[in-house]
This record gives sequence, structure tokens and C-alpha cells, in this order.
Amino acid sequence: MSPTDLLVRPPAVAGTFYPARADALAREVDGYLADAAPSSGPAPKVLLVPHAGYVYSGPVAATAYATLAAARDTIERVVLLGPAHFVPLHGVGVTSADAWATPFGLVPIDDEARRAVLEVPGVRVDDRAHAPEHSLEVQLPFLTRVLGEFRLLPLAVGHAEPEVVAAALDRVWGGPETLVVVSSDLSHYLSYDAARAVDRETADAILAGNVARIHPEVACGSYGLRGLLLVPHAHELRARLLDLRSSGDTAGSRDRVVGYGAFAWEGTTS
Repeated sequence: MSPTDLLVRPPAVAGTFYPARADALAREVDGYLADAAPSSGPAPKVLLVPHAGYVYSGPVAATAYATLAAARDTIERVVLLGPAHFVPLHGVGVTSADAWATPFGLVPIDDEARRAVLEVPGVRVDDRAHAPEHSLEVQLPFLTRVLGEFRLLPLAVGHAEPEVVAAALDRVWGGPETLVVVSSDLSHYLSYDAARAVDRETADAILAGNVARIHPEVACGSYGLRGLLLVPHAHELRARLLDLRSSGDTAGSRDRVVGYGAFAWEGTTS
């Protein structure tokens, strides 16, 4: 298939959530990564990252992505889950595109993985959910700067049972060549102190794998996150909190903030 025959999903929020020019975007992302705490040891299997405009959540996201530096030559596929903010969606939606465009170029879609998850009941092609969505798109510049080339399976998660999400993840879990990234912000529009308390409780629930305590009021990506929390025990992974802040720490007023967390799931098995 020639490049002109590819079905490409164009960026929806380049120039608003992050710079549209590749040089400016590289400087911003690289700056966040350089400021993140250095990571030692093997790269995690799973990351939970926020998805707001970079000025707000970029420093927290970078804390998670900095853990992948050692896996640049190992990770070949990224399974990326995020909430469908704008289009009603029941279940999980996959893209029909052959590639997603970014200011850095095209990221190819992993068709083999797409066909595998489409065998799971509750998963279907839904380009409407992907077209305006930022929760997945904003992760690609970070992933590209850290990993270089990789294949992508983007999954928009709507009102989905945790078992559906977990079944989809199981189909494409793979080994060290596959990274799973779940995109979610935490509390929304609370006061700074109230958000700190709520987000700390949510962080504790995530670390404990407590699915029942994860819901849309505490995490906008709760449906994908709930499904993820069913998976790590079977693969002997443990969760680790990397960063927990809000827009009141990074940019903006402390009157009404959005919470951001970065988590990693690590272990000795894949």
C-alpha cells in the first residue's frame, strides 16, 4: 500500500493541547522529559497517564514516560486506551485508519492487534469516537520522542464493563514488545485542597486494585482503568505511584483544579 492509499486519522488538537509545529513540540516534550525524575531498572508493562493540555498535565505525564527510556529498542507496539469524551459509545471503539498523523509524522496502526480485539464481544470499529478525541492523541508525541517507531492500537473506551476491557487487553497483552498505556485525568473542578484529598484516595484505590472505588467522578478514564485493574494480578504485576499533582501545581488557579496522576505497573513477568 502506497502512502497515498493510506487512511489517515488527522490530529484533532494539535495547536491547542500541544504545539502543531514539530520543532516546537519536540522542545516542549523533551523539556518535560528532561525535568522528570530519572528512572532506573526495567521499563514498566503498563502506564497510567493524564491527558490535558501539556501546560497543565505535561510534567506529570513526563514522569511516567521517562520510565520507558531503557525500552526504546524493545517496545514495538503500544496498546493505548482512553475515554471517549465527545461521542456516546457503548463498549470499546477501534479506529479503521491505517495510521494516525502527528506533527512528527505517521504512526502506523497495528492491524493484527486490531483484528484480535475485534473478536471480543463489545469491541467494534467506531471512527466517530476517535475523530475529535484528545485523550489518546496527546500521548503520541511523548511516545514518539521516547520510543521512536512503534505500532499503535488506539482504543476509545465508552460505557464498557470492566470484563470487556480486560478481555480486549488479554488478547493483545503480548510480552516485553507490547506496552499498555491507559489515559485518564483524576478529579475535576474541585478546590485545590479538596482535589488533593480525593485524588489521594483514588491513588490508594488504584494501588490496591480496588475496582469498586474507581468511577467517573474520580477519574474520567474510569471505564478503561477499571478494566485494567482486573488484569495485573494474573501477570504478577505491582502498581507504583510515580506522580500525583493537579493543575494547581502546574498552571492555573487553585480555585478549581483538575487532578493528574502517573502510575506504573511493573513485575518480573510479562
